[in-house]
Amino acid sequence: MKQFAVIGLGRFGSSVARTLTQMGYDVLAIDSDENKVEELADVVTHAVTASALEETVLKSLGVRNFDVVVVAIGQDIQSNILVTLMLKEMGVKKVVAKASTELQGKVLQKIGADIVVFPERDMGERVARWLVSRNIIDVINLSPDYSLVELAAPAEFHGTSLQDSGLRKKYGITVLAIRRGKEFIISPEARQIIEEGDVLIVLGSNEKLKLFETEG
Repeated sequence: MKQFAVIGLGRFGSSVARTLTQMGYDVLAIDSDENKVEELADVVTHAVTASALEETVLKSLGVRNFDVVVVAIGQDIQSNILVTLMLKEMGVKKVVAKASTELQGKVLQKIGADIVVFPERDMGERVARWLVSRNIIDVINLSPDYSLVELAAPAEFHGTSLQDSGLRKKYGITVLAIRRGKEFIISPEARQIIEEGDVLIVLGSNEKLKLFETEG
């Protein structure tokens, strides 16, 4: 089972730590603020009050042995950069670093961050999509170009097969699954009929998804 370490227990870091723990993974949570650590002490596998800016501390905690380390040190981009750099030099397999701006993201990528996330921007995109679309339930940004979207089947699709809906042919969108009540239809066939109340889990380029949202 993968082991995760989360450095920085602000809103984003603590949310990641809690979610990973709920999913059954071992999580080490680190922050220099004792109060933040205490809040997660009974939630995660291990919670430690320590300064991640000290390489000896990171080594003593065995951080280099974790599969993924998430660096989420608030708005302190300098600390984020230094810790990310230290982790890569220590040989951590995968480092996920939080950034607030595109410029910060570019710097973090330059120094070796394997994945850069933009929590504020991504949440803004989600909210914007919810506001302008009557069908979208949730959005997961897989990359800058592709997203996984959960959407309520539009009324005009009810009683129509996936093939006739034009989702793939017209919009280039792939339906990975259909949630129908408590039932999940995985990899539905082209002749599968879309029913009222269905929730479609689809994959597509952001450009195509936006076109569908506008026309669909």
